[in-house]
Amino acid sequence: MRLGILVILAEIPECAFATMRDELHLSDGNLNRHVQVLVDAGLVDVTKGYEGKRPRTWLKLTPNGRRALKAELRTLEELTNRLRSVGLEP
Repeated sequence: MRLGILVILAEIPECAFATMRDELHLSDGNLNRHVQVLVDAGLVDVTKGYEGKRPRTWLKLTPNGRRALKAELRTLEELTNRLRSVGLEP
C-alpha cells in the first residue's frame, strides 16, 4: 500500500486524503497509519486545511519521496529481471 501511495502521489502534485483512501480501497485508519509511516520517513508531506467549510487533508510527495520511489522501482525492475533470467515471467 505504501508503494501505491507513493505512485499515486508521483502522478499528481497533491492528492486529497479521501481520494487516496478511495483509490486504494482502504479505511481511514488504515490509510492514516501508512501515511504516518511515510511522513515519519520524510517521504510524504501532509497539509490540513479547509475546502469551503469542510476540513480536508492533502498529501504530497517530498523530493526524498520521489527519490525513494525511483530507487524502489529500480530494485523491483532488477528483481523482475532475475525472475526472467530463470524462465519465470512475472
